[in-house]
Amino acid sequence: MSDSTPTFPATLLDAMRQVGTLLQAGDLRRAQDRLESIVEHHPDYAEAWRLLGGVRQAFGDHESAEAFLRKAMAIDPGWAPTFATLGELLLNSGRHDEAESLLRRAAQRLPQAALLLARHCNAQQRPAEALALVAPLCASGQADAEWVTQHVTALAALGRQHEALAFYRRAADAAPDSPAAAHALAIALGAAALHAEAEHASSHALARGHTTAAVYFTHASNLVALGDFDRAETALRDCLQREPRHIEAHNHLARLVWMRTGDHAQAIATLDQALQAFPGDDALLAAKAAVLQGAGDARGAYASLSAQAARAQATPALLVRAGLAALEFDPDTARALAERALRLSPSATAARNLLAAALLGVGDARGALLHVEALRVNAPDDQYLIALQTTAWRLLGDARYDLFCDYPQLVRQYLLQTPSAWPDLASFLAELKDRLERLHPPDGHPLLFQSLRHGTETTEDLTRHADPLIRALFEAFDAPIRDYLAYLGHGDDPLRRRNRSSYRFNGSWSVRLRRAGYHTSHVHPRGWISSACYVDLPDGMGDASTPDGCLAFGVPSVMTVPALQAEHVVRPEAGRLVLFPSYFWHGTVPFHSDRARLTVAFDVIPGALT
Repeated sequence: MSDSTPTFPATLLDAMRQVGTLLQAGDLRRAQDRLESIVEHHPDYAEAWRLLGGVRQAFGDHESAEAFLRKAMAIDPGWAPTFATLGELLLNSGRHDEAESLLRRAAQRLPQAALLLARHCNAQQRPAEALALVAPLCASGQADAEWVTQHVTALAALGRQHEALAFYRRAADAAPDSPAAAHALAIALGAAALHAEAEHASSHALARGHTTAAVYFTHASNLVALGDFDRAETALRDCLQREPRHIEAHNHLARLVWMRTGDHAQAIATLDQALQAFPGDDALLAAKAAVLQGAGDARGAYASLSAQAARAQATPALLVRAGLAALEFDPDTARALAERALRLSPSATAARNLLAAALLGVGDARGALLHVEALRVNAPDDQYLIALQTTAWRLLGDARYDLFCDYPQLVRQYLLQTPSAWPDLASFLAELKDRLERLHPPDGHPLLFQSLRHGTETTEDLTRHADPLIRALFEAFDAPIRDYLAYLGHGDDPLRRRNRSSYRFNGSWSVRLRRAGYHTSHVHPRGWISSACYVDLPDGMGDASTPDGCLAFGVPSVMTVPALQAEHVVRPEAGRLVLFPSYFWHGTVPFHSDRARLTVAFDVIPGALT
């Protein structure tokens, strides 16, 4: 407590130790009862009020939690743990400005507050601030997995991933028997897409008894990237056994179960179990809704949150999650939820994003445009925001739409040159088809949270794949990409403004669509230039008279008034690479054939200045 805190009797301190034991055991109900008794008899004991606020927050009663935490802060204005707890609550509620102020005050004394703030800065794409917060402790060698993750994330966002990898390799070499050092190295290796090495490092940590939820999650993440789904699922369940509210582990597990079964009830089963134990947990409820929506059940996602969202004390984050589900079928409800979230947190970008999209759905393109323009001030390269902006222009008849979305000029096709080790393009594509199909999930269900329907997608970043055949494919992409950059030239628009005449890949994957398969219309928010490369197609698709299987541009993923139709279509052809701006709405027209449609896609972003 602060220096001005009065001395309390031993009986009170003993009661607080009992509360600590109950909290560690997860017995929140009894802990709450004991804390309520303590504050009744000792109303000036700030720490009891703080803990009571934390328990109420865990039960989802954010209004009472905030009131109790503010009471604790009024009793003892110098008690840093209260700043941290209240800061976390406000952060989760989307009230970022006050939350950051409180966490910065607490971070001077509490490492956990610094970690919370660093995680927030990384999420807000402010990696330099995050790095300043976490680097000192990480340099001391005393950082745990959460600190390492934020350190690696910040360095990677700053283009300094090699520094993170070198740092944690040195640390692991200096302490070969340290499971913590092995885990830290696994995190850095995974971030660099060196998943086989990362899996070896996390196995090393587990073998030495470092069986924490964090290690199991790192282990599972790399197993997923390697396509070892059975072992990944086991590791995720081990993680959740140790930490039942680990949201990322729930999301990963739901993806794996869905991919294996295609059954949304099975995909959310573990989340439902967690919600029985923690019924008021907003994060768990939001995760369940996201899984349902990702599985194609937007109405079910909204229904799972509607009661919670109707409460006066619903947080902005929960309102936005409910609004995202409603956006698919009822933009007016989505608009109302977004407006409520913004009243609670005027600086919340997620709520403003939702409101802009919802306004397009209720016919207010001019209002949507005002919100998008405000958002783009701080995120000028967000491709989703550019897509919303151009959609508003199209609805308003603004001439800027034709400049930004000149499909005939900005969508370009290239025939791949045959790599030197193959006699012709057909033989290269045939061998590539065989190799790619081995990387696709065997159960035939699509990934959650993706645009494809009736098909599968690979889980490993193909740009990092060691196979010489796949590497030859990316070498063949180089000349078309460089030609596209030269063709674009330079300018002030969002596409040409970033053209440095150099590039780097920012992720790649393969998609295999089967009968009736298609992509819903979408954009790539963190891309710059996107692609589609056709490896193998159903017979006759390349010269068919119907649009089946074609790449269609211009249909928004959100509802609009009036509804907007495709404005440009590209017919696929094996061996062709199509390049286009990442902010173009694009999707695939369903097709009907027993033979799959196999493609490779990638994003590129600007490279170093040349």
